[in-house]
Amino acid sequence: MLERDVEKYLVKQVEALGGLCWKWAGRVGVPDRVVMLPDGSVLFVEVKTKGGKLSKMQNVVHRKMSEIGHDVYVVWSKKDVDELLTDLSAKKIVR
Repeated sequence: MLERDVEKYLVKQVEALGGLCWKWAGRVGVPDRVVMLPDGSVLFVEVKTKGGKLSKMQNVVHRKMSEIGHDVYVVWSKKDVDELLTDLSAKKIVR
């Protein structure tokens, strides 16, 4: 499965929940997507495929974002997208 397939799936699933899933570009190391959910929650998602790995800069940026209180997730497959959204729903972030 290609990274773009997982990314399209993420967008579709977030939109099905009534949220927005925008591409974030323009700076090296930032996560691929900004996810904005109907309850006001904002999280950041990096999309990789099985066998892929985060670059040094991605690790640095993700760590810095986490240190100041932002939620950064990495998904590797459609299953990971489903698990992330299920986990968020269980925490009552997703309605």
